[in-house]
Amino acid sequence: MEEKKESKNFLKQLHEKQDEMQILGTFVRLGVVVWSGFIITLNYVDLPMIKKGSSGDITFPASIFTGTLSTFGITTSNNNNSKKKEEKE
Repeated sequence: MEEKKESKNFLKQLHEKQDEMQILGTFVRLGVVVWSGFIITLNYVDLPMIKKGSSGDITFPASIFTGTLSTFGITTSNNNNSKKKEEKE
């Protein structure tokens, strides 16, 4: 009897922790989206306080941005190419 109670309590605690971890995971993903979006934006915006030597390669932050957005179900694909292909056929 005691083992069944302990296992039920353990499963209940595990379920509660799972909900907390999902919320934490969502906030972490949002933080990554904001961070990578900020880095991408800094590459294109000229700020008077910050001197840019040369524009850097933003491939890594862009891939992180796209990948993290896809976990939310958002795609950043360009539909212009598919429209052009349909017009050619």
